[in-house]
Amino acid sequence: MTVRQAVGGAAALVALATLAGATLAGQAPPASPALTTYHVQGNVWVIAGAGGNITVQASDAKAAGPGAGEGVLLVDTGRKEMTQAVLAEIQKISPKRIEYIVTTHVDADHVGGHETFARPRMDYLWTPGMVTGAGVKVIGHENVLPRMSNGPSAYPVIAWPTNTYSSAQRKIFFNDEPVVIIHAPAARTDGDSLVFFRRSDVISAGDLFDTTSYPVVDPARGGSLGGIISGLNQLLDLMVPRYNQEGGTLVIPGHGRVGDQHDVLEYRDMLVILRDRVRDAAAKGQSLAQVKAARPTLDYDARWGAPDAFIDAVYAEMAGRR
Repeated sequence: MTVRQAVGGAAALVALATLAGATLAGQAPPASPALTTYHVQGNVWVIAGAGGNITVQASDAKAAGPGAGEGVLLVDTGRKEMTQAVLAEIQKISPKRIEYIVTTHVDADHVGGHETFARPRMDYLWTPGMVTGAGVKVIGHENVLPRMSNGPSAYPVIAWPTNTYSSAQRKIFFNDEPVVIIHAPAARTDGDSLVFFRRSDVISAGDLFDTTSYPVVDPARGGSLGGIISGLNQLLDLMVPRYNQEGGTLVIPGHGRVGDQHDVLEYRDMLVILRDRVRDAAAKGQSLAQVKAARPTLDYDARWGAPDAFIDAVYAEMAGRR
């Protein structure tokens, strides 16, 4: 049974954590009432229910030398009010310190916990005043920093990225595996990152991939549907299925269940089809109201939910190009 099949609902998530999600000590971590934690594969776990999905990379490696079993790496941190519950779940996976936070994008349900988790390292229980080392390294694309530091909704300085990158990729070696952080330009926003755990064969995609709803296209922060589709193509290029597009490389979405190549391919194809429908209507001079009246997403709405905001964004992008 694949992870995609096993995590179709909340009960299945709990079952997977119980049956297959052994902690590094060999026992399944009991989920807190609001959160669900389960093992994906390799060194990678996911915590769901704190806003956006939180990816946890941890290892019980005892090997000596740089890169082997140093601590915990997080991809995103969920909502601010969930930080204590998230910390409790992380400590069930590994007692080691959080050393890295990678930021996929700047939505509050993905970076709300940065303020707490990125503080200077303290003792095991984070007792106030027990500072024992430098702060956690927060990685993000260079476009994330101005989004988090400017405007009325700016985050505290402690939450800002301390390590930004401007190239196509940023690579680190941590917990005995290569971790490749890949920029997806002009996708959900202009600062989106994918995080590829190469040895574990797991990719954390942020809101570039969402198994619960149509994507949120955010042109005000540099996002575009064209960029989301290009980012999904990047994601597909990294994935190697075990058989018939199933298994193999697994993807943790920004929201919803873990997927494999088949899931990402269906999501990408759905977006391409709907983009083309709206683009053709805009090319014929139809207004937004006329496009909505034609219900171009009708055959997908039962799966992906309310389409109004999505159609608004796609129409604006397609009409603007025209």
